[in-house]
Amino acid sequence: MGDLGLGQYKTIKNFVQSKLRAFEEQGLSMETLFSLMFQEKENIMYERSSGYRIESFSYGEVEKRINARAASLSKLIANVTPGSVIGLSMDNSLSWIECFWAILLCGYRPLLINLRLPQESVEGAIRDCDVQAVVSDGRSYSVRTILSDELERSDESYVPVEFGKEIIVMTSGTSHHVKLCAYSAEELFYQIKGSYGIIRECDTVKRHYQDRLKLLTFLPFYHVFGLVAVYIWFSFFSRTFVELRDMKPETITGTVRRHHVTHLFAVPLFWETVYRQALKTIRLRGEETEQKFEKAMALRDKLGDSVLGAMFTRVAFKEVRENLFGDSIRFMITGGSSIAKDTMRFFNNIGYHLADGYGMSEIGITSLELSQKPSILNDGYIGKPMDGVEYRINDDGELEVRGKAIARYLIEDGEKKIINTDFFNTHDLAVCENGHYKILGRRDDLIVGSSGENLNPNLIEPQLQFKDVNELCLVGAHDGANVIPTLIVSVNRFISEEKLFELDQAIRQRLEEMQLNVQIKRILYVSDRLIIGDEFKLNRIRLTQQLAENGFHEVKPLKKDEGMQDALSKRLREFFAAALERSSEEIADDADFFLDLGGTSLDYFGMVSAMETEFSVKMPAEKNLSTVATFHTFLSDKL
Repeated sequence: MGDLGLGQYKTIKNFVQSKLRAFEEQGLSMETLFSLMFQEKENIMYERSSGYRIESFSYGEVEKRINARAASLSKLIANVTPGSVIGLSMDNSLSWIECFWAILLCGYRPLLINLRLPQESVEGAIRDCDVQAVVSDGRSYSVRTILSDELERSDESYVPVEFGKEIIVMTSGTSHHVKLCAYSAEELFYQIKGSYGIIRECDTVKRHYQDRLKLLTFLPFYHVFGLVAVYIWFSFFSRTFVELRDMKPETITGTVRRHHVTHLFAVPLFWETVYRQALKTIRLRGEETEQKFEKAMALRDKLGDSVLGAMFTRVAFKEVRENLFGDSIRFMITGGSSIAKDTMRFFNNIGYHLADGYGMSEIGITSLELSQKPSILNDGYIGKPMDGVEYRINDDGELEVRGKAIARYLIEDGEKKIINTDFFNTHDLAVCENGHYKILGRRDDLIVGSSGENLNPNLIEPQLQFKDVNELCLVGAHDGANVIPTLIVSVNRFISEEKLFELDQAIRQRLEEMQLNVQIKRILYVSDRLIIGDEFKLNRIRLTQQLAENGFHEVKPLKKDEGMQDALSKRLREFFAAALERSSEEIADDADFFLDLGGTSLDYFGMVSAMETEFSVKMPAEKNLSTVATFHTFLSDKL
């Protein structure tokens, strides 16, 4: 083992134990947390790409930058009473870390503003907390807004009079109300202590690459998942964070490979997007490559949890890993909502370790599946409760949580509520199987069917994921006093009538097999994306409202005998027109790209490449595709 930045300790276990012991002995305060977090001053805390260079900042350097920010902030808000709430409105960055601690060093309580929430929700939180000012990277608010650039990074030292005592986080806002959850250093201590059980029981999570352990700053620090499971856990043990400049897929994979990121935590939407993109890339390499991949996946399934299966994975999927994140990745976590089993299967089969975790803004992070077995990882278990946390399932099947790591109190609709003295009802439906817990969905999402039975969308939707389905959502549409369970299915807007008919038949047959064909009679096929904007999971409230307002674009393909004037042929003419610098009206369905329209080979290959990207289909040269009509025939079958 090389130099892992463990100070005088030779093992990670001893290093972690010593820091936890010091935290307890020196007092459970934010001041102690800060002191211990920046104790290993030579360790690299933060990396970011700057052109062709990689900039690195040590814990010692960042500590000095925080003190400089605090000195500047203390002057700007000298008239604000210590203990008041100061908002922090910033995307993940080194500046976020500096301003976060600067607010605490100055004796204030930071409110971590959820940037995904609408302005009115944020303003409501500002009123409920009596926020005196907001430190921002550009957004403005109704109270005094201080731009982070105004906090000078000088060499001036700052001596804290008294540290702030709490951090306040906001819920994600996917439910009806935004809650505010307050954590003191004591709750954060137990969150960190709970993570020690992960290190103790799971060797994979503590593995380094080239003596470094690096996390990608994908999850927002203002959300409890990013704050605790990424920033608090790993900065307390002085590991390295790698800045992610934007959310483009190529930026993410490129950053992971360039910086040799070892740990990547994200929401299901991210993993499912990467999964779909990977399958798209494989399909574009041709039918032979696609079949070879599917056979390898099937063989990996047969090998199960055996050592032979792990050996097969390392060899068979090496090229797939190289085209995704490379081989530096050691551990990946998903959380925040349910994830498709096929997505979990993909990542764990190709040689990564993707585990499901559980937590909420109100309770922090409370469990993580620690099994090494793909059969358990792929089945969506969230593991056992962490050290110091208790789970129980009440008579209504809802998960209740108790422990010292739960938020000290909540603020909801301006009312303060103490919650950490008894079991907290998450209202998530759960089961426990052989000591491993699994989340089945939200109590709020249940739909009462015509027979009076409860329909759980989270159990039904995964069983309806067919090849031509992009997304789907089961909601309860209202027709006067009646509730009509409606399945909204997002499909490709170019889908042919034959393909749509086959999909509809497959869905109805599956519903019949599940004995749900009586309850779910309405199926709506739309070309809209169901998860939009900054959403990271299905927003059933918004989708139900959109359905009531007839706000979807229903897919109704033309029949074959209605001619070529459909959406696909229109799009194909646009491709021809762009390649040939003509108007799409000039492109006849049977006009040959070369003979009639004067296109060159260079024009043609550029056009075909663009089509392959949009339709995720490899265009074979032997098909002699050179007119809108021939492309239409080929794509109608493939799509």
